[in-house]
Amino acid sequence: MANISDYILQQVKAAAGNVQIPANVKDQVLGGLSNSILGSLTQTAAKAGGLDEIKSLLTGKADAASSGITALAGQLFTSNILSKLNLGQVGATLSALIPGIMGKLSGFLKDQDGDGDVDINDVLLSLKGGSGSNLLGAATSLLGGLFGKK
Repeated sequence: MANISDYILQQVKAAAGNVQIPANVKDQVLGGLSNSILGSLTQTAAKAGGLDEIKSLLTGKADAASSGITALAGQLFTSNILSKLNLGQVGATLSALIPGIMGKLSGFLKDQDGDGDVDINDVLLSLKGGSGSNLLGAATSLLGGLFGKK
């Protein structure tokens, strides 16, 4: 299985395919949109109850359009990308894509460790981007990424 950042970028490119993004900033915009979504997931994972919130979103139990994770992704995209590029209506159109992209992530989280349920280990394995690891290894990798260490 691809890792979640690759999957997010794939969904971003598909969703933004019909938006007329200026060529000189297209890579920056698509990367920023993808990073904003991933950033909202990692920030949520770092807070109390965040992994349960991610689990609900990524298993489809929570509505992506009304999720706090989706709202945070929009805020990150606006503050980190749109505020710097002055894209006008194109920026508004791109921001409006975020709930749909988040909705496409709803089937991403599945039983990764083969124990028959979706639990914290599966969340960590999905965010890390693979299966077959143990919980400690996945948690170490994810938390290291959150805090800028490898």
